[in-house]
Amino acid sequence: MNASNPNVPDLFGGKDMNDYLAELNERQAEAVLHADGPLLIIAGAGSGKTRVLTYRIAQLLATQKAWASQILALTFTNKAAREMRERIEKIIGHEANRLWMGTFHSLFTRILRMEAEHIGFQPDFSIYDSDDSDRVVKGILQELGMDPREIKPKQIRFRISGAKNQMISAEEYAAKWVQSSIDDITAQVFKIYNQRLRQSNAMDFDDLLIKPIELFEIHPEILEKYQDRFRYILIDEYQDTNRAQYIVTKMLAARHENICVVGDDAQSIYSFRGADISNILSFKDDYEKATQISLEQNYRSTQAILKCADAVIKQNKKQLDKTLWTQNPKGNPITLLDNFTEREEAQRVADYIRKLNITEGFRFNEIAILYRTNYQSRVFEEALRRKDLPYQLVGGVSFYQRKEVKDVIAYLRLLVNPTDEEALLRVINEPARGIGLKSLQTLVSQARLREIPLWEVLQDPANLSGVYKPAQAKIREFLEIILEIREQMSHKALTDTTRDLLDKTGYVKQFIEENTAESLGRRENVMELLNAISYFERSRENASLSAFLQEVSLVSDVDNMEENVPAVTLMTVHASKGLEFPVVFVVGLEEELFPMGGRNGEEADIEEERRLFYVAITRAQKELYFSFARSRYRFGEEKPGIRSRFLDDVDPAVVRNENGSTIKQKGDSESPRPSGTFIEYDYSKPLNTGYPGAVAGERGNTEGKTQRRTVYTRNGQGATSAPAANTGITYESAETEHLKPGVFVMHEKFGAGKILQREGQGSDIKLVVFFQNHGQKKLALKFAKLRILS
Repeated sequence: MNASNPNVPDLFGGKDMNDYLAELNERQAEAVLHADGPLLIIAGAGSGKTRVLTYRIAQLLATQKAWASQILALTFTNKAAREMRERIEKIIGHEANRLWMGTFHSLFTRILRMEAEHIGFQPDFSIYDSDDSDRVVKGILQELGMDPREIKPKQIRFRISGAKNQMISAEEYAAKWVQSSIDDITAQVFKIYNQRLRQSNAMDFDDLLIKPIELFEIHPEILEKYQDRFRYILIDEYQDTNRAQYIVTKMLAARHENICVVGDDAQSIYSFRGADISNILSFKDDYEKATQISLEQNYRSTQAILKCADAVIKQNKKQLDKTLWTQNPKGNPITLLDNFTEREEAQRVADYIRKLNITEGFRFNEIAILYRTNYQSRVFEEALRRKDLPYQLVGGVSFYQRKEVKDVIAYLRLLVNPTDEEALLRVINEPARGIGLKSLQTLVSQARLREIPLWEVLQDPANLSGVYKPAQAKIREFLEIILEIREQMSHKALTDTTRDLLDKTGYVKQFIEENTAESLGRRENVMELLNAISYFERSRENASLSAFLQEVSLVSDVDNMEENVPAVTLMTVHASKGLEFPVVFVVGLEEELFPMGGRNGEEADIEEERRLFYVAITRAQKELYFSFARSRYRFGEEKPGIRSRFLDDVDPAVVRNENGSTIKQKGDSESPRPSGTFIEYDYSKPLNTGYPGAVAGERGNTEGKTQRRTVYTRNGQGATSAPAANTGITYESAETEHLKPGVFVMHEKFGAGKILQREGQGSDIKLVVFFQNHGQKKLALKFAKLRILS
């Protein structure tokens, strides 16, 4: 290769590219060797997509189609980018450092820092995380005379973020999208929020994706520069792209159309973040000359696990056709755990984990417990602690979200970008130095009135006249510390600069003087941050404080996960995307939980919920367990559990009860019936979604038929009956004397509930009932028309 072009670096360490191609199956090799033009790779779970992407990049370099610096490879997590870079480095060596490879946010931040001045920002702009944005929104609400306790800043920020992801400007939102009082408030805050970020020379996460579009639209010559630079574009997890990501990559690919997207529509699970599955489903409409290649051979899971996953996802209608297969062993059947309560569920999962470790030799870090929502982790943490089993929680309070760590990072942000108002307000009186809230309000009011950054207000002594004199002195002292360190930082290492900052501000000293277990723990966290800065400095050439802050701001929960720590992993199914474990427990498989339900009266996107279940199943390599509870405490009350409809999607040939018997599914009248009474659930009724902004989805192919669902109760009494007209739920008539505390009942309006209290006699009997979806109600029995469930 070098003989034809002496300027081409020596790649592959003398190894021929054909040696790498020999490691691929036929479809993988076809994807790697694909010539120019749009390419859609449908990569099923565990089908080796990372290897395909890596080898495709190597092939482009080997055939001299492009220089490394002309290849843009986009991922969704730092972990995925790191894994891909490590693999490509093993093939092409240090040439990998010249690739534009990383997350959407990190690479477009890199472009924005180079071009920021074209859209009115400075290159050292700060990046606000959701907590920073919430604080800005909270301040704006207070300025508008609104109470943040009544109007939640998170709710407003979520709406602003949703609008940005759909490329809706503040002006357009105010003109076209205001339909309620909360929309009107959002419109007011949205406009000021954008102004506030610009004054602070700051961008939020959404801006990192939409500002490049703004840049390219305003300056087509800059777009042309990057279109020419990026001759080949590769995008991982394309099914997770939102509208902004779709638009910006389409703009960049417009010249050469050498765009290769890899994804799996069956794993599209991020609509609540704005991801649009139609991006991958419509790729061939966007690029008429596109080639589609499907990777269907699975290298991860056993045949039993794969058969289960395939049966589940085949229930969805909105998908690209594919059938996964594997040459792996058949494997053991999936085990279904039937539990009375969530505490029993956690206890028995812990028992199984101990057994798997002791008798079958699985290491703790080979085992994962996956659940639908974070709140479910508590009972599993308690159960594991009781049995002295090690675990790590992914998605809890991240290291970088701890107050003391965020404080120090705010100080560092201020060193890089003094106009960062959020950072300034956070640390100007941290530790307490006598600059009170009233003084700050006076100064902030001046900044608002004059429409200048707060930092500029502080620097002019004349502006401090309205502040108490002791506070004036403390403000000047604070400014002197920041200015002194800023002046010296260009001549010092990052670690030394941070040590100076901690010493001169007295930030660590406060913890030592307090001398409590909690304060000393906070000091240790600050010291750990110092270690992180030191490691960053040692591992990077020309490491800068700005680069460190950018990396920290873009860290995700999965990036913080320790892969080799000897501990069971607890995480949500969403967080598990892209990971794999020899043993997986999928827990909480109940209606209104998985699939999620019960918020804002909106219907759930059942197809997305089913895709989420599919993702959970396909994390497992060797052993898989499903689990549900017949009752679960929610909102302080025990509520009856309805076994998830998804357990009726699985292939019963590969799923067994603990005793080895075949699991019971809808329409399976000859199957052994579990103990306990049951009622039938009408699948054609809408299920409420568990997250805001979800789009109403498919609810299965009912074809005019009532679909049945078994709902277990605890006393083992009762009989089966056919579905009742209209309700889809059947139950026996209730005798008055049986209506007592602890009994589960059904109300025609409020649904299922549990009697908490009974009072009165005869026709004056009143019942206090806690309903699953409507909370606590007090009912007159003679009017209530209750039916007993158990």
